[in-house]
Amino acid sequence: MAAAGAAGSRAGRLAQPPKGDLVRLRLEFTTEPFDLDEPPRHAVVAREVVEDGTLDAVDVGPFGNTAEGSADAVVAAVAELLRRTLAAGATRVSLQVSALGEDER
Repeated sequence: MAAAGAAGSRAGRLAQPPKGDLVRLRLEFTTEPFDLDEPPRHAVVAREVVEDGTLDAVDVGPFGNTAEGSADAVVAAVAELLRRTLAAGATRVSLQVSALGEDER
């Protein structure tokens, strides 16, 4: 029991950014199925989500998309991206979220 409690409290500490640091994240994602002839509806919706939100450094391409922003903005965009692209017909949404280092901000 004590080990589980220690692990739980340690996990809680890891989830919180260090005080005083502004956490900036990079989101990379793709939606499927692919269509090289014309963008499927879910791809158009994904583009709308990242371009209309509060993210910046947005790069939308045929094989992958990236955007950057504050932790709150990226987390909100991920939730919206999943809701809207799946509703628009995506069968898979692959994403990666990375914390940017000081030299990448």
